[in-house]
This record gives sequence, C-alpha cells and structure tokens, in this order.
Amino acid sequence: MSSDDGSSRKRSGSALCLGPRKKAASSNPLVLHGRHFGRTVFALCNYPSLLTSGILRLEELQDSPIEDFPADIRREHRVFMELIDSYPNLLDRLTSGEEEDIIHVGELLGKGASGARGDDTKTLKCAVLEWLLPRGQAVVPPLSRNIKSDRGFNHEVTGALLCPAGLDWSNAETKESLKSGETAVRGDQWPMFIYAGYDYDPEDPWKGLLKSEILISGFKHVFTSPSSVDKEPKATRSGNAYLHGMKSVTKGSIAYIATQVRFSLSSSSVFSRTDMITDSENFYLSILDLLEDPDESQEVTNLMTWWTRRIFPNSSSSQRSISANSALSKIRAKRAAALQERVTAGS
Repeated sequence: MSSDDGSSRKRSGSALCLGPRKKAASSNPLVLHGRHFGRTVFALCNYPSLLTSGILRLEELQDSPIEDFPADIRREHRVFMELIDSYPNLLDRLTSGEEEDIIHVGELLGKGASGARGDDTKTLKCAVLEWLLPRGQAVVPPLSRNIKSDRGFNHEVTGALLCPAGLDWSNAETKESLKSGETAVRGDQWPMFIYAGYDYDPEDPWKGLLKSEILISGFKHVFTSPSSVDKEPKATRSGNAYLHGMKSVTKGSIAYIATQVRFSLSSSSVFSRTDMITDSENFYLSILDLLEDPDESQEVTNLMTWWTRRIFPNSSSSQRSISANSALSKIRAKRAAALQERVTAGS
C-alpha cells in the first residue's frame, strides 16, 4: 500500500492527537480493546490515522530504519506496534483489507478509547471529592458534585493541589495571580498533587513524584473498581484490570490517571485537548516524555515497581524479597547449597 504523493512522512498532523469524539458501543471486541488501550498505552490517538500511517510506514521501514524518523514519528510507530501486538491477527486484517476497512477498524478502536475517557471523566468528577482531605475532614466551603466552576484555583483545597510545584500557594499574591489567570499554567508545570504528601523538593524533584495517594485512589477507581479505593488492592472480577488481564501498571496508565485527576480538580467542564486553560494534552505528553526517557530509566523502573506493588501486590511477588526463615527461603537455600556442592565436586 503506498501513499498518493509517494511520501507518507509528509502529513498534516500526527495520529497521536484526538480525533472526532464518537459515542462508544460496548459489544464490539475492537471497541472494548480501544477502551483498555487508550487507558493503558496512549490516550490521545486518532486511530484511523494511526493505523493508515502505521501500515504505510511498515513499507518505508524496508528502506529506512526507524531511527531515521523524527521523534514524534518514532513514538507514533511505537504506539502503532503496541496496538498491533496487543490484538490477535490485527496486522493481517489491516494488510489484507482496503483502506476503508482500516479506517473502520480505527473508528471502532477510537469509539472505545473516547468512550472510556468520557466515562472516567464523568465518574472521577464526583469521586475525587472524597479524596481531597483525610477521611472525616470536611471541605470548606463545600464543593458541588455536578458543577465544577467552584474548583480549580477558585477553591482553597483544589487550588493548593493544582498549584504548580515550585510556587507557594500560601502566598496571597501567588494565589490571586493563579486565580485571576494572570499567571498562566502550562501543562508541563506539574501540580503539587502528583507528589507524595503533596511535598515537592526542588533539590530532588524525583522524590515522591507520581506517588501521591490521590493518584492511587484514582487508579484503583478506574482499573480495579470504585469500591476498591478504600480496601485491600486487588483486581475485582468486574474491574477493568481483571477484564483485560492487566497485572502490572503501565507508563501510559499512570499518565492517563494523572491527567484525569488533574482535570477533575480543575474548573473546566469539558475535557478537550485544545483547551489551553487546562492544557491537558501537554500535561499528559510531558508525563509520558519523562517515563519514556532512557536517561531516567533507573528512576522509572523503581517507580513502576512501586506502583505495581501498590496496585497488584499478588502479581509482583517475583520482585519482592523472600521472607526470612520461611519454607520457601529454606528450599531455595537448600537448592543453592546442593548446586554449590556439585560445582565444588566437579572442579
């Protein structure tokens, strides 16, 4: 399959941008897969464009390695390949069909992703109010569950959580500047709520990053079930993680939940990537940029292990140390001793 102009690299827009909003139907397997893929890998795809561009790029890669492409195209191709690998026989279906078939598949995936995003935005709008303060403490003045205009920098509690790390919300001048919009907050100015204990250390910006309890609550609400937020972490049979065989936290899922929680705290009423007030797309991509940065691999690995232990403790047993004096530790020790004896005898 070739492009009309002979060069598929020259495209007006990236596939990793939101396409038209579509109402999701829940019965089609591709729609269901789109719901999970958007939540866990990449949330802001134009799926028809992602698929058509990806198929064309496979032909280009026969002559040019992926390293020769710009960074945004390399990311787009990684997302495309993850999608191909995550759904059985999808590549065969795409390469054997006409362009209309590819677009139809993309539309079904997109319906699922946008439907899940809309569902999560709606439910988190109310749920997040339960996580603002420790249980038993009241938010003063109270926040509306259905109207968001009193959130964001218009309220003391949500304003403190959304205040960019490095700024002092307790400073009256800073607070008023944020509230009036005089100080515009870009998406890559990360808010305090993504830090553990809402405490940012400018000397060690990795300390506590993406480890806050409000993010954990948001993740459980979406992936393991709303009822699991206050219980022992496990994927219930009705939860999205269980339904899709999810046993570890992904980079995309962390960025997705952070973006959803940030939006739920804001005063904006409609989630849109073109909304320059919340700048949600820039925020989402900036989190992914960090988590996908090879230079930050050690910190990211530690972070992903921490998250998986918090959300899926039973599936991360291989990453935990064995309890001392347990039967398992004695079996392992005995096996190691036997192996050492054989090595010694053979030398």
